[in-house]
Amino acid sequence: MKTLVIGTGGREHALARALSRDPGVSEVHAAPGNPGIAAVATLHDVDPMDGEAVAALALDLGVDLVVVGPEAPLVAGVADAVTTRGIPVFGPSATAARLEGSKAFAKDVMAAAGVPTAAARSCTTAEQVAAALDEYGAPYVVKDDGLAAGKGVVVTDDRQAALDHAAQCERVLVEEYLDGPEVSLFAITDGRTVYPLQPAQDFKRIFDGDAGPNTGGMGAYTPLPWAPEGLVDEVLATVLQPTVDEMARRGAPFAGLLYAGLALTSQGVRVVEFNARFGDPETQPLLALLDSPLSPLLLGAATGTLAEVPPPAWKPGSAVGVVLASKGYPETASKGDVISGLDAAEALAGVHVIQAGTAIADGQLVTAGGRVLAVVGTGTDLTAARQAAYAGVARIDFPGAQHRTDIAASV
Repeated sequence: MKTLVIGTGGREHALARALSRDPGVSEVHAAPGNPGIAAVATLHDVDPMDGEAVAALALDLGVDLVVVGPEAPLVAGVADAVTTRGIPVFGPSATAARLEGSKAFAKDVMAAAGVPTAAARSCTTAEQVAAALDEYGAPYVVKDDGLAAGKGVVVTDDRQAALDHAAQCERVLVEEYLDGPEVSLFAITDGRTVYPLQPAQDFKRIFDGDAGPNTGGMGAYTPLPWAPEGLVDEVLATVLQPTVDEMARRGAPFAGLLYAGLALTSQGVRVVEFNARFGDPETQPLLALLDSPLSPLLLGAATGTLAEVPPPAWKPGSAVGVVLASKGYPETASKGDVISGLDAAEALAGVHVIQAGTAIADGQLVTAGGRVLAVVGTGTDLTAARQAAYAGVARIDFPGAQHRTDIAASV
């Protein structure tokens, strides 16, 4: 089959790489892609936010499946535009993508489905925000209701910082703070059948020890040796399946990748947020361990036939991804810095590099975004995978490069 991946980042590189290694896939195309994706796919200069242009490209190429990577095109209805042309799409409709596009909508769905989550208040005025902060107390949790590229959440003991963040947003959710470690659990679904993937954990703050501002994610690993036994079954029964069923009941079936961000609190599992697409950077280590071909799972979700596809199987061992970010990230992003050492990193056993914010300038690979690369290491256990990932990181260099040194260190 022929596939078309939409997007430019690390998640899309990981998806394109997995599809290129899938024996059932004859061609991989990407729009617009990045230099790393160019090594495994044919690139096309099409705006990922332009649904009609994406649909026209898919028709022109004669692809059998379009995979929409990022959240913004999904919320904008790109999947709908392609589906209208009769081409299967992995990714939810704009209506279903509201699970990520509006945190208030997601809370409403969770309430109707009986899904455990944090108590929250939806606020549009400074007075409402102040009252909600006082109601829930510190640590204060303030979330931009809309899309914010993984940087719309502030968790702080500083009440003024919480108020300042809210003032920059049209609508926010002020939530009670959830204690306990966070876990990412992805599930592939066709709107009825739900196949959970392995749990993963990402590291959202820029500095070691979870210090500094939130980013889109500075690293991730899977599986989680400390996760409670039966966690996946519990989340499937109490979170994933009820949410999918509620969306179907509302006439907005969710087909694609449902991402549940979870907190394992002292009171039990609680949903922190939903996303409507593969998470970045968790996708990079997850796909490194996926032992099933990816295309049947994605096509099954896109065509309502997922129950006919075997559930995902996993390789033994562990995978760790470490992100290298540009100078100044997350406040700013230095661009045009020459990157060296990728070939040396990928020459190491169990190491591959996923590109995200990269470009070609004067024949050289340069930085072009905040999160530039993810170095993925695999191994027989978490220690070996972590060693492989950091050995790869040590071989890559660009001016001002920054990375965390504690990804998966305290397990």
